[in-house]
Amino acid sequence: MNAPAIDHTRADRFLKLKDVMARTSLGSSTIYRRMKAGTFPKPKQLSEACVRWRESDIDKWMNDLPSAGAA
Repeated sequence: MNAPAIDHTRADRFLKLKDVMARTSLGSSTIYRRMKAGTFPKPKQLSEACVRWRESDIDKWMNDLPSAGAA
């Protein structure tokens, strides 16, 4: 399944973890493990207890994934 193209005409949104999970079909443990490995976008710190991912960062990550069977 191809990721949607990035729409630069609309404002970037901040996504909660549950939104990132729904958008990527990844679980929270996988997201945090990939962040630690440097293979997934890190969130922005909005306050001491609040982090959010930029929608454009998630879109770019999804668009940059290799196609199945590509090596």
